[in-house]
Amino acid sequence: MSLTTTVSDRNLDTIVEKVKHGERLTLEDGLTLYESPDLLTIGQLANEVNRRKNGDRVYFIQNMYLNPTNVCEARCAFCAFRRDPGEEGAYTMSPEELLEHVGERYTEGIREFHIVGGHNHTVPFDYYLETVAILKKHYPHVTIKAYTAAEVEFFSRLSGRSVETVLKELMDAGVSSLTGGGAEILTERYRLKMSPDKASTDDWLNVHRTAHKLGMKTHSTMLYGSIETKEERLIHMIRLRELQDETNGFLVFIPLAVQPKSVNASIKRRTSAMDDLKTIAISRLMLDNFPHIKAYFINIGTQLAQLATQFGSSDLHGTLVQERISHAAGALTQQALTKDELIWLIKGANRTPVERDTFYNEIAVY
Repeated sequence: MSLTTTVSDRNLDTIVEKVKHGERLTLEDGLTLYESPDLLTIGQLANEVNRRKNGDRVYFIQNMYLNPTNVCEARCAFCAFRRDPGEEGAYTMSPEELLEHVGERYTEGIREFHIVGGHNHTVPFDYYLETVAILKKHYPHVTIKAYTAAEVEFFSRLSGRSVETVLKELMDAGVSSLTGGGAEILTERYRLKMSPDKASTDDWLNVHRTAHKLGMKTHSTMLYGSIETKEERLIHMIRLRELQDETNGFLVFIPLAVQPKSVNASIKRRTSAMDDLKTIAISRLMLDNFPHIKAYFINIGTQLAQLATQFGSSDLHGTLVQERISHAAGALTQQALTKDELIWLIKGANRTPVERDTFYNEIAVY
């Protein structure tokens, strides 16, 4: 590889050589990247790695985002979506209400239902199975990507069943892939402070490991920008990388910028554009065994997501229809994009737009 800009930070020289020869980066390398002011070199390195894997293709999907309930037993410090039972704004859609909700918003071309919600302990595990089954019955051609590993761990406790049994029953009901949520930061220091009521690091990884062993491909995320250190971000990536070495079951990594609890929060309460681009690029460099890194426009905005396709990202997510969780927490971005808007963004970045399904099978090239 040849860099079109001069490397201004000589501390990156060793990393440049490693990337050139396809060598794996260490935690120390990741810290060097985070500490470096040379964003353009980091971006070029990530762009080079992404082009080796994906050429100039950038993927998107026509999907619908569904949140059947916001009632939750967990009290995560970063969440503005959850409600207690009976609290103002609390809701739990019946399977029939969810079906009606989908029917009012469904458009031809939607290939995926993305389902996450609260850890609602006032309904039985069967509720979560029925939620999936009714959608699969009426939309058999739509892939159901449902529930986070944290939800699966909660279902295991709620039902008294093993994680493997829970996953098998979800698959029988129609789930084909797990979402990547509930990961936050995969260190116990972080989780004990920010999400103490939810799955531990080992719990989260074990759910995905088990799903992979059952033949399911899954997604992964990282919620960055609060109390975690840069080292913890890198530990998170390395733990995912190690599991991917073991199972090869992850399809994509999605860095999620944490949102403040109010739309009126100052910019100092939000992640910076520099941190967002650097985190996407470093993710691409650290996660050498992941096929895709996603730029999530819901968290970082459409223009920055477009720019991220030059910084290692090969996926702009999807149409969504209506996103609730990040917007409950103060996201200032669009709640959805049209297919034409996604194509426009990708072409504007001099990339080739590719419509995909959940598993990155190509549907159409534009």
